[in-house]
Amino acid sequence: MPVVVDQVALARLYGEPLFAMPRDLYIPPDALQIFLEAFEGPLDLLLYLIRKQNFNILDIPMAAMTRQYLSYVEEIRSTNLELAAEYLLMAAMLIEIKSRMLLPPKKVAEGEEAEDPRAELVRRLLEYEQIKLASQKLNQIPQFGRDFLRAQVHIEQALQPRFPDVGVGDLQQAWSDIIKRAKLVQHHVISREELSVREHMSIVLRKLQGRKFLEFEQLFDTSRGMPVLVVTFIALLELSKEGLLDVTQAEAFAPIYVRLAYTPTTFSEPPSQITES
Repeated sequence: MPVVVDQVALARLYGEPLFAMPRDLYIPPDALQIFLEAFEGPLDLLLYLIRKQNFNILDIPMAAMTRQYLSYVEEIRSTNLELAAEYLLMAAMLIEIKSRMLLPPKKVAEGEEAEDPRAELVRRLLEYEQIKLASQKLNQIPQFGRDFLRAQVHIEQALQPRFPDVGVGDLQQAWSDIIKRAKLVQHHVISREELSVREHMSIVLRKLQGRKFLEFEQLFDTSRGMPVLVVTFIALLELSKEGLLDVTQAEAFAPIYVRLAYTPTTFSEPPSQITES
């Protein structure tokens, strides 16, 4: 093999590049065949010839039709004998119809019309044309895999909702709001009162008993003064620390809600989504 520089091989023969066509290459005459028209069967060919020649399908000129049909059958007989078999059957039917049209019509009763030998062929052609047009309309409808693809997105969903935590800053802000409200109703009365954190823990639990949730501010009685508010707040922190309460909110800067830790998280009233601390 001579050395060839900057040339693309035409093909490979037994693994070796081929840069020129062999002089003794033989190509059979039937190696390449091109079909300009493809028909689904004899009825498809007949319908094509009728539409091409603008024949009236209800009054088919059998002589011209049979002549054109046989010329096509002769073309395919030389290459595909199996394909020509069904076309030959239709050719025999056309010749039979043509011969019946040359014979005198059969006598019929008075008032009745003689049967047209082409009637059965016309009926089959019309039915075939309707089915062909319907299939073309169906083929124009977008199809999955041909005209479009279905988008698939995998979304992981947890069985139990995961809520964002309630930050310390949120509790501080809520506590500051309660202090501001308490100052509005503050009385300058000096008295000594023994307050129990455990007692107020029980009070908070009783308020939440039977409720799905309660707003944070509703647990504080601002009319009883600052000491009670402080003890109530400490009681809330202790209950939350012991895991008896859940302090929740829907999102950042949203109202804070309190519920018993064993209360289901299904709510029929706002907030529609509760965030667990």
